[in-house]
Amino acid sequence: MIDRSAPRGVLPAPQPRGVASVPAALPVRPRTGRLLVLATVFVCAACGLVYELELLALGSYLIGDSVTQASVVLSVMVFAMGVGSLLAKRLRDRPAFGFGAVEAGLALLGGLSAMALYASFAWLGESRPALVAFSFAIGVLIGAEIPLLMVLIQRIRRQDAGGAVADLFAADYVGALVGGLAFPFLLLPVLGQLTGAVLTGTVNVVVGGGLVLWLFRRDLSRRARWLLITMNITVLAVLASATVLADDFERVARRAVYGGEVRVAVQTGVQELVLTGPATGSPRSLDLFLDGRLRVSGYDEYRYHEALVHPAMTGPHSRVLVLGGGDGLAAREVLRYRDVASVTVVELDPGVVRLARTDPMLAALNGRVYEDPRLGVVTQDAFRWLRGPAARDRFDVIVSDLPDPGITPSTKLYSQEFYGLAARALRPGGRLAVHAGPLGTRPRTYWTVEATLRAAGLLTAPYSAGGRLSGFAAGPDRTQGAADAPPQDWGFVLAARERVPELRVDRDTPGLRSLSTQSLHDAARDAERGRLPGLPPSTLPHPRYT
Repeated sequence: MIDRSAPRGVLPAPQPRGVASVPAALPVRPRTGRLLVLATVFVCAACGLVYELELLALGSYLIGDSVTQASVVLSVMVFAMGVGSLLAKRLRDRPAFGFGAVEAGLALLGGLSAMALYASFAWLGESRPALVAFSFAIGVLIGAEIPLLMVLIQRIRRQDAGGAVADLFAADYVGALVGGLAFPFLLLPVLGQLTGAVLTGTVNVVVGGGLVLWLFRRDLSRRARWLLITMNITVLAVLASATVLADDFERVARRAVYGGEVRVAVQTGVQELVLTGPATGSPRSLDLFLDGRLRVSGYDEYRYHEALVHPAMTGPHSRVLVLGGGDGLAAREVLRYRDVASVTVVELDPGVVRLARTDPMLAALNGRVYEDPRLGVVTQDAFRWLRGPAARDRFDVIVSDLPDPGITPSTKLYSQEFYGLAARALRPGGRLAVHAGPLGTRPRTYWTVEATLRAAGLLTAPYSAGGRLSGFAAGPDRTQGAADAPPQDWGFVLAARERVPELRVDRDTPGLRSLSTQSLHDAARDAERGRLPGLPPSTLPHPRYT
């Protein structure tokens, strides 16, 4: 039978079976009830996007390669949302109870997702299965929200389906905008990943449960009402306990990841910094981790930094630029030369520089270089700084002491465009030294860096240096003692514009412990034996690193 009250030319929205076809008995006016439903859509959408961004951030932080992790999380969640929409059809006869149960489950899973992923990484050494499982489960629950809310809003006041969908999606998209902005600018810097997720789950269960238990309470049987109350109280109790225990959990999990001597743990606006080792004694016992990856091992960092810096210093070196290297260790090697007039360190994270200045052990390891008046610091992205006029034709030596090219945020710093900017910053006869990743274990990445340098118009001399620990170790064994770690290697490329640079070190180079001209020649010869010819360069629109 056609509803004669519907506007001409508009068919009435299809009504589900049972209770949902009867107008809801509300404690407020229908207009107010409709606004409350749309406000709930807004809040739930914000919470849902926070859960999604939390999984993306943790996937990138714990596993690396943010492009891959983002693709996995987003594709699994979108697929799961479709599954959730289909499953929600089974709850149309009890939309109020179904929505309340969905929000309780979503708040519990979303609120605890960060802790669960971090625990999986800390104690199992692998978080990919947990990442996929939480992405799917949270996606199913998010997908079930809109169909159930569609039924509820039609129970308040019948309207054409197109108008109801438009209203719901408008509230949903605006809420997603607020959640997307709140995560990086409020929740992450102020509360951190663990507490931020728990707080989001608390808001989620309070708003979702409150809407059902108050506005649609007459749609619930006595048994359903008490079941929802019990579910919501249980979820709130679990999330409250998680909030209270978050600091202790983080300390215990951090010890499981980094070992028992975590001395400093700081979350900056860029990354997490962790220093391990005793507060006094030899700096060789210090380890510095950035976002869970070993960046500096005091045991053998000198092998890496000597091989990176000194081959580039065998010519004019009055003005030196260090890209990255906020720990001060590359600058330490540069400042061994008394005829260096100035060193400019361009570091994105001021927290690294602050730690290198103030931590007694790290300052001792870097020789307190930040007290040297020849050293200046620029806190800026290296790519952006090189594009500015201050970098043009200024430097005799550029040292690129940047994270591994396989880490996605660093990919642009290993691109043809970046090396073109670096070449422009060199004075005539200048040299560029680049950390290019491990030559022995990831040869394709290493030779892609070398091919990219050549594509930028630079002439190259590839070489490597051995060490007990890789400078960017990852995986469950990254916390083992330096003496027990398997031998690794670091790969480097020395480049220049006018001619192929000669690999050597001067006999009077001060303070060398592990490097000689002969060892460089041997390393270059070994590197050439494993050359992978014909690799395409990495560019901004077509990155080649994995």
